[in-house]
Amino acid sequence: MDEKKRILVVDDEPDFASIVKANLEKEGFEVDVAYDGVEGLEKVEANPPDVIVLDVMMPEKDGYKMCKELKKDERFADIPVIMLTAVGDHVTSTRYSHHDGMSMEAEDYLAKPASAEEITASVKRLLGL
Repeated sequence: MDEKKRILVVDDEPDFASIVKANLEKEGFEVDVAYDGVEGLEKVEANPPDVIVLDVMMPEKDGYKMCKELKKDERFADIPVIMLTAVGDHVTSTRYSHHDGMSMEAEDYLAKPASAEEITASVKRLLGL
């Protein structure tokens, strides 16, 4: 890679976020982390990444809301988004649904617990690497 591609990981689980960050950095990416959708949007506005890895269930602003806001904003609409969710197993017990995820314009949709390797593979695929 000539210029390091920037990845933003938005997840409210610090341990998971740090594992994904370390794995992506090992592959040569520059990685930033946010712990909720509000912080995530602030980081995108300040320094737009090449790809966003976005958890669904978070405090403040969930991943669906953040993704929707990004895709409505022409400055950020083209940034690929990988949605991560553990919702699939208990859709009926949460306010989130698979339909919500599919109605988003995310470029990929991985069930948690997605491995750091799966996430890295998705990032590389979306970047054409």
